[in-house]
Amino acid sequence: MSDFYHISVLLQECIDGLNIKPDGVYIDGTLGGAGHSGQIVRRLDTGLLIGIDRDPVALKAAGERLAPFANNVKLVHSNFCEMAEVLERLEISGVDGILLDLGVSSPQLDDSARGFSYMADAPLDMRMNGEDSLSAYDVVNTWPQEELKRILYDYGEERYAPQIAAAICRRRENAPIKTTLELVDVIRGAMPPAALREKQHPAKRSFQAIRIAVNDELGSVEKAMKAAVPLLNKGGRLVIITFHSLEDRIVKNAMVEASKGCTCPPNFPVCVCGKKPKVKLITKKPLIASQEELEVNPRSRSAKLRICEKL
Repeated sequence: MSDFYHISVLLQECIDGLNIKPDGVYIDGTLGGAGHSGQIVRRLDTGLLIGIDRDPVALKAAGERLAPFANNVKLVHSNFCEMAEVLERLEISGVDGILLDLGVSSPQLDDSARGFSYMADAPLDMRMNGEDSLSAYDVVNTWPQEELKRILYDYGEERYAPQIAAAICRRRENAPIKTTLELVDVIRGAMPPAALREKQHPAKRSFQAIRIAVNDELGSVEKAMKAAVPLLNKGGRLVIITFHSLEDRIVKNAMVEASKGCTCPPNFPVCVCGKKPKVKLITKKPLIASQEELEVNPRSRSAKLRICEKL
């Protein structure tokens, strides 16, 4: 069996949130190590689980883990934001639940060869799907200084974004930055001594920002949120875990907008817009990991879970 293993975050909360029917159809759009999916499929009898992942390594490992439930599972190599197209190919008109865990799987972070980690040397890559054309090497070595500064600030909330972007551009004038530790060296050199003494690794925010840019993670979330609600059957649940404030804002705003009814001005005597709520919010505030879960899996610290139900 593949060694792709990932501790599922907020597992029981997700399963409860999906409100699984034994004959229902469910999408796990971020299959990963199949931790969530393994629990979903155990609750099905005639139902179907559609597992989607853009990472072929994760997909292979999930296939091995879900092999005992093969009659209830379809695995698809795709991006979760393309789930409407996936359902169309499978000739499925609607589903009873969609789960998205927007965090990067631990094996992706821990496999140094894939270039996600700032702790080990590897070629600058960071592609979740190795078939994609854009890599971290391209971003670091070809993107303009202003664009680098923007993503470092917006996606990484890196307060030294201007200094780091400038340092990257200076270094690459002499020779391309090819490896993760070369990039870490540039980042360290651009930061003041006080920042280097902080508990958090100095490259953490920059690596997060570049990873988000390489995989167009925010664009995928925006596209997925537009597609998800129309795919749900009445009573179907949308269950989403985010790990980054920008992702969470996209998810929250989309769910709140879908839950709104009439948008006519308050002084209108009757509604003329005809707008009706599409969902009801199951979680008014996001669910977060318990202290017990945090002790077992510290990576769950920034996780937020939001749930809505199709009306």
